[in-house]
Amino acid sequence: MSVACRAPHRIDSSSHRRSRAALLAAGAAVAALTLSACSSGGTSGGSGNTNFVAGSDGIATVKKADRKANPSLDGETLDGKKLNIAEDYKGKIVVINVWGSWCAPCRAEAPNFVKVAADTKAKGVEFVGINTRDPERGPAIQFEKEHKVPYPSLHDPSGKLMLRFPKGSLNPNFIPSTLVVDRDGKIAARSQQPLDEEKLRKMIDPVLAEK
Repeated sequence: MSVACRAPHRIDSSSHRRSRAALLAAGAAVAALTLSACSSGGTSGGSGNTNFVAGSDGIATVKKADRKANPSLDGETLDGKKLNIAEDYKGKIVVINVWGSWCAPCRAEAPNFVKVAADTKAKGVEFVGINTRDPERGPAIQFEKEHKVPYPSLHDPSGKLMLRFPKGSLNPNFIPSTLVVDRDGKIAARSQQPLDEEKLRKMIDPVLAEK
């Protein structure tokens, strides 16, 4: 911090105590944010009766008749291109992964997403990331390069896209979270934990089998 480079100056004890208290409070706030970084996404919305079935594996699924529409998710990708999930991937099964470059579980699951994305693309499955809580694009772009991520990610530093999920939908409010959207643009499954390859395929395969 620039304060450390200033010439020493005299302050009274009450001013020193106030400054120290402010620094301690700021430090506590940063620590709290760090502890919650890979758990809650800090977003609201999507509450209510979701009609989902939560499995012991942490995957929630919804019967086709009870599914809610995926909200309009559009914006600019990390590489500066425009993307509208509903329009650009109409009629496709879409896997949406919410991630951050700072999130260790996101790094752990990334190779599984890369592999399954490559294996299922010819079957009509598209993968899209939503990069959140990364104020700058640089670390997120480096994350994608390191893991050779082949699919685009919308840049959502403040989490505004998460607020678009309507009441009664399976909203992704943890990081990482993953959604599977069916061919009709409705949310079929959700996981709010890092996924290995087996669990990721378990989310996608039943939707692929639907007619």
